[in-house]
Amino acid sequence: MIYWLLKHIVAGPILRSLFGPDIVGAEHLPKKKGAVIFASNHLSVIDSFLLPLVLRRRIYFLAKSEYFTGKGIKGTFVRWFFKSTGMLSIDRSGGKASEASLRTGLEVLNRGEWLGIYPEGTRSPDARLYRGRTGIARMILECERPVQVVPVVMVDAEKIMPIGAKRPKPGKVTIRFGEPLDFSRYHGMSGNRFVLRAITDEVMSEIAILSEQEYVDGYASSYKRAAAA
Repeated sequence: MIYWLLKHIVAGPILRSLFGPDIVGAEHLPKKKGAVIFASNHLSVIDSFLLPLVLRRRIYFLAKSEYFTGKGIKGTFVRWFFKSTGMLSIDRSGGKASEASLRTGLEVLNRGEWLGIYPEGTRSPDARLYRGRTGIARMILECERPVQVVPVVMVDAEKIMPIGAKRPKPGKVTIRFGEPLDFSRYHGMSGNRFVLRAITDEVMSEIAILSEQEYVDGYASSYKRAAAA
């Protein structure tokens, strides 16, 4: 109920009036019930708020745990807002924490619901498209039911709210959807790291074609660490 109110009565109308996302490829959106992963590029923190506006079903996103640990009134409000809009807290520190994040995403898919994933693992630091992490492939292959994968790209979201900005500015964002991808041919091969990489690279290739971004064959997180050092 809270999600519906935020989307249709409170935040949704405001976001539409400010950013009015144009939609390209709406015919590729799934019409049947079932597990779906929306695999997207990641240019801005507002990506996770704009995509739900154009989808008919609720979509969940995996969000870093820092968004849920703020203090005071602001921290409480942010935590409530993120939970109400379908954000699921994950720990990105690696190891067992990454495995827990994978399981959180699988719980959503095993229920036959929609999940938004950024295969790059973090926002692009320079609007280029970086190498995908194979967690998305594991979710596809370990899900208890068939999973459709819909490539989706945000265009110009980084101009609306670049990294470091405290608030977005009005502008136009375009959301493009590609044809759903089927990886059922790899069923039962979740333990094969070459298969995981092949699936991930295919997803990233479709995102690159849709977005027309320059592709970097390296991880965005590694680039950020190197730049900071």
